[in-house]
Amino acid sequence: MAVQSSVVLPSPAAGRPPDFAAQLKQWQTRIERELLARLPSPEIQPQRLHEAIRYSVLGGGKRVRPALVYATGAAIGIPESILDGAACAVELIHAYSLVHDDLPAMDNDDLRRGLPTCHKKFDEATAILVGDSLQCLAFELLADGPGLPAAPSVRLKLVQLLAIASGTSGMAGGQALDLAAIGRKLSLAEVEEMHVRKTGALIHACVMMAAACAPQPSESVTRVLDEYARAIGLAFQIQDDLLDVEGDVAVIGKATGADKALDKPTYPSVAGIEPSRQRMHELHARALAALAKLDAAGFQSAPLAAMSDWLVLRKY
Repeated sequence: MAVQSSVVLPSPAAGRPPDFAAQLKQWQTRIERELLARLPSPEIQPQRLHEAIRYSVLGGGKRVRPALVYATGAAIGIPESILDGAACAVELIHAYSLVHDDLPAMDNDDLRRGLPTCHKKFDEATAILVGDSLQCLAFELLADGPGLPAAPSVRLKLVQLLAIASGTSGMAGGQALDLAAIGRKLSLAEVEEMHVRKTGALIHACVMMAAACAPQPSESVTRVLDEYARAIGLAFQIQDDLLDVEGDVAVIGKATGADKALDKPTYPSVAGIEPSRQRMHELHARALAALAKLDAAGFQSAPLAAMSDWLVLRKY
């Protein structure tokens, strides 16, 4: 795949809400509260498992995925109060994936967000059960939890979207491709396919799940959001790859250089650092171009544009 060299990263200040940092903080605070209300109490049996679940979910993080759910709602006029369930469910799936990715059989990481990973803090068996439990809880919340449209058809659609993004067509399949690629030389197209599944699918689901909560979802708006979400999903993972090479451990909260140590194909290892950065900016520009269509349809794309800026420019 050819990497374009003429794309210029748009200024993050151009046309963006000046208070986006405050808005992002509000969404992060909101999701912490909503997650806390939905997680099992450590005072209820099995106590150790419940303690480990809360440790893994409430241990900080950027909360990118819930923020994307809320930002999509803000763009197309959906109240946060009927997006909370989707935001929680997608973050629980993400948390489960991190717990399992950190296991010795997978990436074998000791640190996550500057703290011991779940299997280091507790043990491997507990960490496996944490991931299993979080996955189940995510779908339970979509089926019968608060903070979502009541219509069974909407809830079923949300279950379908999250299941596809989490399974062999999405995150789990991407992780399998990642593991199978260790020590092999992949083409850039193969690396992109792996990234689109492993990370991009869940990012995409965040946007599409919010869209599914709209009272009368528009097919044309859904297509625009689909285009936007696919672009930022891949851009997000390329930035992750770059941060693993160039990031500051103190800022990221985990060891860098892990991909190289494991001989895992990444975007920078295949394309090079500068072409990878250029590809990321190209995808960012594509996302913004899609959002221009959203504005033309009478919606407010600024929250999603600001999210795209943030994802590309982040340092952790």
